[in-house]
Amino acid sequence: MIRLFNVYYPVRTLFLLVGEATIVYLSFLLATVIRFGPDAYLELNYQHGLTKILAVTLGVLFCAYAFDLYAPQQLNSKAEIYVRIMFVLGLLSLVLSCLGYLLPQLLLGKSAYALGLVILTLSLPVWRTAYQWLLAQPLFRQRVYVLGSGDRARRVVEALRTRADLGMDVVGWTGGEDGSTTREQLASAAKKVRQHRLADQVIVAMSDRRGLLPVRELLDVRLSGIVVQDANVLLEKIGGKIEIDGLTPSVMIFADGFRQDARLLFVRRIVSTLLSLTILLCCLPLIPIIALAIKLTSPGPVLFRQERVGRNGVFFTLYKFRTMRQDAEAGTGPTWAASDDPRITTLGKFLRISRLDEIPQLWNVLKGDMGFVGPRPERPEFVQWLNEAIPYYQLRHIIRPGITGWAQVRYQYGATLEETKRKLEYDLYYIKHMSLALDMLIAIETVKTVLRARGR
Repeated sequence: MIRLFNVYYPVRTLFLLVGEATIVYLSFLLATVIRFGPDAYLELNYQHGLTKILAVTLGVLFCAYAFDLYAPQQLNSKAEIYVRIMFVLGLLSLVLSCLGYLLPQLLLGKSAYALGLVILTLSLPVWRTAYQWLLAQPLFRQRVYVLGSGDRARRVVEALRTRADLGMDVVGWTGGEDGSTTREQLASAAKKVRQHRLADQVIVAMSDRRGLLPVRELLDVRLSGIVVQDANVLLEKIGGKIEIDGLTPSVMIFADGFRQDARLLFVRRIVSTLLSLTILLCCLPLIPIIALAIKLTSPGPVLFRQERVGRNGVFFTLYKFRTMRQDAEAGTGPTWAASDDPRITTLGKFLRISRLDEIPQLWNVLKGDMGFVGPRPERPEFVQWLNEAIPYYQLRHIIRPGITGWAQVRYQYGATLEETKRKLEYDLYYIKHMSLALDMLIAIETVKTVLRARGR
């Protein structure tokens, strides 16, 4: 796997991206050569033709990214891939038609782009089919042997079997899901893997290694050229989260990351302030419209104020546009909101889906209560209970909470204890790998989430 923006991606995903960019670029380049003939050189070099083709290529890649075409684990079938490709090409046709009408000087020529779209419509599905066939061949797949048993081994096997895009096939599993194993059995399995070259990689998935880990045999496996990897490391890479089950303090003490660098925190604070101020200024025309709409559709205040827990456990007042009835907790007391909560007003549903209800939180960022990116702040009534119910929950408070975060773009809305636990795993990953590059990726993912009306 390759690490970009402090997130791990399969190498084959990078290969897909580069291949797709090449196909798009060459399609429009070929269309230009066919359309202009001998004058193509002048059009490409003196009329900024190459730059225009590059801009179209980047636009196609962004649209494909927005439609999850580079995240095959989120697609249900191969047919869905081709349907989404057609959506991307249809959107591209619409955008190019509008630009050709409004700003024709930005285009190579309507006929060149029309021909390029025809070539791309034929070549892109062919490329995707060839890509899927090529990477399904044994030469481009890794054989994986899972050394261990129990719940952790089961999670590894399930993760690999449900992520065909990783190109990793489980060829063996010592002990199975419920079977208990001895050191002798594990050592014997490791010897067989080495002697018969049964796998390209061995994943050590053992909840308790004391007295069980066949150190000598695994060293022989490693020295024979077979990769040996810890299950926790693999699950962190492919899932973008740090699993709490089986997590020990030593893992966080000795692992890379979890560093609170003062310079990074200072720069993040500056970036959060500038970004929030810019967005707030852009949203100023919307604020009175939203306020008036809230007043006209439901009785009560426009702004919703609630106490939340911030960095180092300090309480602060969070501001949002009100999306629920004024008496939402009158009969129940503090309670989590559900995705289809009846207390949410009709206008509130729209504000939540569009994230417009979050605009007042930009003031919290400017005040320093929050950052733009970070774990979502929780209510004090829940924090005390969650600290006792979920290990390491208090670690969320070592950094400023955020308007958006890694858990928000990678996981569903959490309204139960188990879902909150799962979200914490993503928050821990963010805290461990916190960087400006990861913040930028989260910001892009947030835009994608808003545009596609996902979440809440």
